[in-house]
Amino acid sequence: MSRRLRLNAFTMNVVSHIVQGQWTRPDTRQRDYTSLEPWVELAKLLEKGRFDAIFFADVIGAYDVYNGNRDAAVRRAVQFPVNDPSALIPALGLVTEHLGLAFTLSILQEHPFSFARRASTLDHYTRGRVGWNIVTSYLENAANNLGYRGLPLHDTRYDRGDEYLDVVYKLWEGSWEDDAVLADTERGVYADPAKVHEIDHRGEYYDVAGPHLSEPSPQRTPVLFQAGSSERGREFAARHAEATFISARNIRGARANVDDLHRRLVLAGRRPDDLLVFQGLTVITAATEGEARRKEREVQEHLSDEGTFAVVSGWLGTDLSAVDPDAPVGDLRTNAQQGIVKSLAEAAPDKTWTFRDLIFSIANRRIVGTPEHVADELERWHVDGGIDGVNLTYTTTPGSFEDFIDGVVPVLQDRGVVQREYHEGTFREKLFDGRVGPRLADTHPGTAYRRKAVVA
Repeated sequence: MSRRLRLNAFTMNVVSHIVQGQWTRPDTRQRDYTSLEPWVELAKLLEKGRFDAIFFADVIGAYDVYNGNRDAAVRRAVQFPVNDPSALIPALGLVTEHLGLAFTLSILQEHPFSFARRASTLDHYTRGRVGWNIVTSYLENAANNLGYRGLPLHDTRYDRGDEYLDVVYKLWEGSWEDDAVLADTERGVYADPAKVHEIDHRGEYYDVAGPHLSEPSPQRTPVLFQAGSSERGREFAARHAEATFISARNIRGARANVDDLHRRLVLAGRRPDDLLVFQGLTVITAATEGEARRKEREVQEHLSDEGTFAVVSGWLGTDLSAVDPDAPVGDLRTNAQQGIVKSLAEAAPDKTWTFRDLIFSIANRRIVGTPEHVADELERWHVDGGIDGVNLTYTTTPGSFEDFIDGVVPVLQDRGVVQREYHEGTFREKLFDGRVGPRLADTHPGTAYRRKAVVA
């Protein structure tokens, strides 16, 4: 395959993730999220279907914008309650051999020194199959939970993120030389002290002495995902990300987003193919068109309007209960997710978008139909939209993924669009089909912190 489509299962360690209200159905295991068994079964299923990764979203605050409180989010289980996704990684790594294991952690959430050790530990336990989705948070409640006394300004969060990444690059890439670990049992010397280094970072937000407490893991730096599509978010992606998650409203919007990211990558001194772009999509499929439409009606019957308004209010940082749905979105200024509004303009530059359009486009970004129809549409997103992969959102779990794997994956495999077998190596090597080694590509800025071997 010259350019294949990659598949991630988009999920969250919660009752209800993206499509609100479906947790009430008898044919889903969303209410079992506090047990390990459903997650283990899902990971095995995804590896059987040759998915590239399971991708865990996360938040560290409650959705309390709608109606000015968190009641709707609590009542409808809107990403609340929520458990730590990284705690699932060792268990899922133990029952799979190839599946990538990507989890979200905010740069506001944990000090970079302790996070660097957590990520290295997980990369060791999974034999190099960990990915990190870098987020800067968008919920005011999240910042208040962490002692920030209010959410830092949007661009300031990214400034902090840039320094956060510099710190972890220094720890992962530069603190230990490649040959520092000796494991010499005869001399009783495990590591050479001269080849383990402090990083002595002094910055605006962090002071970190080092050295890194973990020895180098298979990837050193985990595969770096990112999900911001604002102007500042795309700048951040062009500098740091190896894969980015977009939520384009249509194929035209996806192409505009991809082209913009490629332009920014070149300006940052990287190659366009250094960054894989994943589009978020929901697929509802069945053997016949009529059965697929029946499944879609069932989703609509269980859809929670209140839950949908609560989650979108949180994303926008705007209380939709106090907004006329037919009012134009315009150039909405928000300290939450700015990329949502930008994606509207890219989808239809000449259209006057209303809040009703916005909510409808989020709730209905679906592909519905037979496996052949779904495969046709995914190829259009892939070829015409320029995306490299899909973050597949579920309506029921594991049912949505089972339907996709049993129906759509074989069609895509027969067309040579998705992989039949995994590439050997780490998550990074698998994701880039061996074009990149286990560590960061040479064009990535994190490589600047690697220590050059000293020749006697």
